[in-house]
Amino acid sequence: MEKVYLFISDIHLGLQDKTQEEAKEKKLIGFLKFAETNCDELFIVGDLFDYWFEYKRVYQKGFYRTLAALKDLSERKIKLHYFIGNHDFLHRDFFEKEFGAIMHHDKLSVELNGKKFFIAHGDGLVSNDTGYNILKWILRNKFFQWLYSLLHPDLGIAIASKTSKSSREYTDKKDYGEVDGLYEAAKKKIDEGFDYVIFGHLHKRIWQNYKQGNYINMGSWLDKPCYGVFKNQKFEIVDL
Repeated sequence: MEKVYLFISDIHLGLQDKTQEEAKEKKLIGFLKFAETNCDELFIVGDLFDYWFEYKRVYQKGFYRTLAALKDLSERKIKLHYFIGNHDFLHRDFFEKEFGAIMHHDKLSVELNGKKFFIAHGDGLVSNDTGYNILKWILRNKFFQWLYSLLHPDLGIAIASKTSKSSREYTDKKDYGEVDGLYEAAKKKIDEGFDYVIFGHLHKRIWQNYKQGNYINMGSWLDKPCYGVFKNQKFEIVDL
């Protein structure tokens, strides 16, 4: 019997005002409860939170209902994949220990129900985005992360929040030209034999057929919450 795989991306918990966040988290928790009995594996393709900075013994407060729902999901033995996004400044081992999550710091090539998938958040894959690639290297550098972790959590998390806003503004305002760099990256992977290429990051819902493959970007939950589902040899985007 074929397995069922669900995908979400770019929820950005913590970005909007209190009313919007409460509504968004409620919808997310409803989805996670749905996932408990309607999938075998869940792929979170980056930026679940608008920023995440985790100390050895401290992580940011808020959205405890989401964390509890992820715990419930893990207790149902649903395999959880989490892709590090550009707003995931530092994950240590909390997601792995609490939820049994498989953390993907870059990209994943995997076969699902006989189809080849290439999955990544998408940041750093645009060839004409040198500035961001330099910033990404700095943010992911273990030495710089260690130095940063010496800050008091109140200060460190405040800076992470500010940096997150700057990163989002940079991405929103960046002019990549007429060519969609992620689509170009997706086409290369399809030429290598992948059937589906799944990205996030752009906050734009995109579905492009190319040769024998499909490039899919599910946009973000800031505009239109949705999830992807792959079952019975068919991928579908479902609005929430």
